[in-house]
Amino acid sequence: MTNYMDELSLKESELPSVYINELVQYLSDMYSQLINNNVPLSTFPSVMLWGQPGVGKSQAIKQIANRITESTKKRVVVTDVRLLLFNPIDLRGIPVADKEKNNAIWLKPYIFQMSDDKDVINILFLDEITAAPQSVQAAAYQITLDRTIGEHKLPPNTIVISAGNRMSDKSVANKMPKALANRLLHFEIESDFDNWKSWAIQNNINKKVIGFLSFKPELLNCFDPKKDLTAFPTPRTWEMVSNVLNYCNSTEESTLAFISGLIGSGTALEFRSWVNIYNELPKMEDIFAGNETREFKNASILYALTSSMVEYAKKTKTDLKGIENSLNYALTFPKDYTMLLFEEYMMIDNKIEEFVLNNPTSRRWILDNAPDYFELQK
Repeated sequence: MTNYMDELSLKESELPSVYINELVQYLSDMYSQLINNNVPLSTFPSVMLWGQPGVGKSQAIKQIANRITESTKKRVVVTDVRLLLFNPIDLRGIPVADKEKNNAIWLKPYIFQMSDDKDVINILFLDEITAAPQSVQAAAYQITLDRTIGEHKLPPNTIVISAGNRMSDKSVANKMPKALANRLLHFEIESDFDNWKSWAIQNNINKKVIGFLSFKPELLNCFDPKKDLTAFPTPRTWEMVSNVLNYCNSTEESTLAFISGLIGSGTALEFRSWVNIYNELPKMEDIFAGNETREFKNASILYALTSSMVEYAKKTKTDLKGIENSLNYALTFPKDYTMLLFEEYMMIDNKIEEFVLNNPTSRRWILDNAPDYFELQK
């Protein structure tokens, strides 16, 4: 398998540009190594994530927390602090007189009441740091380097990660003081459809969203700081669209209104037109029972069909005979779509990946049609 560091690119800004899944892997691996080897977390610098609105910075923190839990078997508690809503006194605490009323002591803010239990790892996530006034950013100096704020010290089992928008995004952002910037390890987050799709399949993103964006991946992220748009597609708004489809039992008209309010009317109408294709699909039960023989060649239908099959496979993944029947049916697709389905199946979990790679039918097809695939896995 290609070393992910080989694909890390440097921009003119000198910041490493990474996709969300790469960032999650880099940081969760590093933190897990420190924790498992009993190395103080303070030896690793605090991290700063730069990126446009909606690119997935907050989502990455949740994924890092889950990966650390898997690797270390410790409970990870994320404290999300939106610095835009704070002023310096909020971070340091409220001053009160001591018993003798000779001195002031500072009451620790509730957000910093973190557990120092050895079986717990804290992640202090300082979000929207670039949107905060410079006086608040300055108050973050001690947190990022010394793990202290005023008289209060963070527990040694605490990871500090900051995030914010870039000045070029023309969002709410103030220039970060160089003294603060020099205390941080910086990453610039980029969006990428293939990486997003891998995450989406594992996180119950609606099959219609995945299928549509597989057909039109350029619509995953249409953020443009030069355009004065209020609603536009980003990874975050597509997740919201998925939630509307998954959990809102609404009329077609109100659903369209909800989706338009998230990704804009033009994209929403295009999405609705494409969703109508699902009415032409065969029943998933017939495919997985081995009873479907119809062949499809239309690209739109094939993308919808593969996303529906992946969704059904996720729900019935213990039915290996059904999975095998669906793999056999996929051999009727044009070659590119057969490989697309195999790859998306392998994103479901490790057991399904192993089944696809070792099943005689799919393994032989991959060896005959994509022989380099097995080399890339090494």
